[in-house]
Amino acid sequence: MQNFEISVLDLAPVKQEKTIHDTFQDSLSLANHAENLNYKRFWLAEHHNMESIASSATSVLIGFIANGTKKIRVGSGGIMLPNHSSLVIAEQFGTLESLFPGRIDLGLGRAPGTDGLTAQALGRNPAIINQQFPRQILELQRYFSKDNSEALVRAIPGEGLDIPLYILGSSTDSAFLAAELGLPYAFAGHFAPEQMEMAFNIYRQNFEPSEYCDQPYVIACINGVAAETSEEAHKISTTLFQAFINIIRNDRKPFAPPVDDMDNIWSPMEKNMVLQKLRYTLIGNQEEIEEQLKTFQEKFNVNELMINSHIYDHQKRLDSYSIFRKAKDAILKI
Repeated sequence: MQNFEISVLDLAPVKQEKTIHDTFQDSLSLANHAENLNYKRFWLAEHHNMESIASSATSVLIGFIANGTKKIRVGSGGIMLPNHSSLVIAEQFGTLESLFPGRIDLGLGRAPGTDGLTAQALGRNPAIINQQFPRQILELQRYFSKDNSEALVRAIPGEGLDIPLYILGSSTDSAFLAAELGLPYAFAGHFAPEQMEMAFNIYRQNFEPSEYCDQPYVIACINGVAAETSEEAHKISTTLFQAFINIIRNDRKPFAPPVDDMDNIWSPMEKNMVLQKLRYTLIGNQEEIEEQLKTFQEKFNVNELMINSHIYDHQKRLDSYSIFRKAKDAILKI
């Protein structure tokens, strides 16, 4: 089993009875905690029109987190590029990299991060997304290049800066693209695990070395809920289960506190759907997390594991990431 990094994906979850200001303060607290635990990076994901997620202005929130931390890498997991002008994203991340040199990542996805009606409000054209997304990535690379200094359209700030790009995916399409462009690849196993194994195989088999990356670099994002006892971990994981029930029911309300019995909430069909979506979710005490991490890494052999943790109580969320750090360190000493 190869060594692997661990990182944090934060969706800036909004909880019932809490404000969005509270959410942002919790995100900063988590980023500081992750930094103290030597997590590699802290990513925020773009979503829109969801009462439960407050990371819609992703670039702004990245700046807030980077300003409140000292060394951890901060970035997007991801910016949904077809929602934006390539030039504007180049300028935004050029500004971030200029403010926080050597600490900014730009993860890029093609999904809308929202529903169809909101996607229209964002100005997306679904008929050209598959052509637009690769073209926009090349545009970003050009804007960040020193060679663009003679162009009529330039990204200032942004030009000449070393801002690493990552391709995000939840299906196999982006695996082919990341391999072709020779860029690192991150898969959204925390909500779309069905094609993760196939996507990683495609990426590794088709990877073309580039000036940005000389060999495949694989990031798997999964859900993780750890606690001192197995019983506590499974109870606090019911916040995550309820969040997925809300997705199935198209209910975007804020995250709910844990419950004693999910059978009072979901139907048998909903339960099956949720558990399928959460097939790679790690839940348990430290010993159980160690075993689950070993099993996962033996199967996928990733370079980096990015953990998303929907836990209602903020201190228990911090504790969960502490346990994951200890579990990862323990299995690599074996």
